[in-house]
Amino acid sequence: MAKNDPYAALRIREFNIFLLLRFALVFGWSMQFIVIEWEVYTLTKDPLYLGLIGLMEIIPAFSMALFAGHIVDQREKRNLLALCIAAFSLISLGLFLLTWDTVVGHWETNTILYCIYALVFFGGFLRSFFGPTIFSLIALLVPKKIYPNAATWSSSTWKAATVLGALFGGFFIGWIGVASTLCIVFVLVALAFVITFQIEKKPILNPNIGESVKESLKVGLKFVFSNKAILGALSLDMIAVLFGGAVALLSVFAQDILHVGPKGFGVLNASISIGSILTMFITTYLPVSKNAGKKLLISIFGFGICIIIFGMSELFWVSVLALFFSGVTDGVSMVIRQTILQLKTPDHMRGRVASVNSMFVGSSNELGAFESGIAAKYLGGAARAVIFGGVMTLLTVAAIGAKNKTLRNLDLTKDIEDHEKEEE
Repeated sequence: MAKNDPYAALRIREFNIFLLLRFALVFGWSMQFIVIEWEVYTLTKDPLYLGLIGLMEIIPAFSMALFAGHIVDQREKRNLLALCIAAFSLISLGLFLLTWDTVVGHWETNTILYCIYALVFFGGFLRSFFGPTIFSLIALLVPKKIYPNAATWSSSTWKAATVLGALFGGFFIGWIGVASTLCIVFVLVALAFVITFQIEKKPILNPNIGESVKESLKVGLKFVFSNKAILGALSLDMIAVLFGGAVALLSVFAQDILHVGPKGFGVLNASISIGSILTMFITTYLPVSKNAGKKLLISIFGFGICIIIFGMSELFWVSVLALFFSGVTDGVSMVIRQTILQLKTPDHMRGRVASVNSMFVGSSNELGAFESGIAAKYLGGAARAVIFGGVMTLLTVAAIGAKNKTLRNLDLTKDIEDHEKEEE
């Protein structure tokens, strides 16, 4: 493989299979997320209930994250991923049934809402296992020297699936209805389950099999909190996502501010991911490893500015552009953060480090959704809540950039060169 081959990871068969199953899973997941948000807001017309969706997912995801990381480091990754997907298919089936009039036509609104929140809660439990399992499996599919390239393609596939899932999710609401859309989600998740078994079982690289949960978690946390590059990147992204996420309130903007309906709702969701995926494809040709710390700070600062512009806009095309460029800056941030984690994490600790990452970053999406719902409720509307979040993002970047010198001066070029020498 050429040193700067932008398609290096794609030349590995099992990695391509992994990308296919991840695309099917995330495409369905993305559709399910926005369809459920649309359904809940349609039933309640209250942004606070959208925030509760995030809260229902973050409670189990955050509570189980460290334990999940321990389990992932102790288990075979392929079968563990298949088990997670099988359980997720039950959630998709349940949500489909909860929106099918034949089943719930005579149910009270509150009963339907409670059932939706219960399934979202179960999904949060599963998500605590998904992130560490996928992160660990990627490292077993490709050589270390092409980790950055694999991380970029994996993130790009995730974003591409998110783009199409958000776009088609919004369109399908108008074309075939909520229930039929969720039926499609169930089929996609089932397809991802089948594809998983095209990947062979992988060896368990943890030398401490049988280690106590307490000791395992202690070692994992100590590693993360002693590594300033990892800790700085996770902290920065967590606060930025927590306060800068406008996605949770997009249904409010689509229905009550921009008045663009379900198709416009799909476009707003998709515009974020389109910006991200275009950026990540570009980074396969123009790696961001050099001066990675500064690029990470600049990208998240730009993300905050875009969020503020979106919150202030009452024109659909301005809103779409603002979200597009928020996706561009978020794409750079994601590639850099995933590259840092892949290069700086030992093989036997990937599950635990990824679980801490899910606590910092992944859970902040749902906590951010809850924060957005609360802010919209008590700051006088969704627009003010989004602007407030963007301002807090800018302040966070400035504070962390000034305080964390290690992150500010981070350059990943040497780490990549060291891995290349190890494998020669």
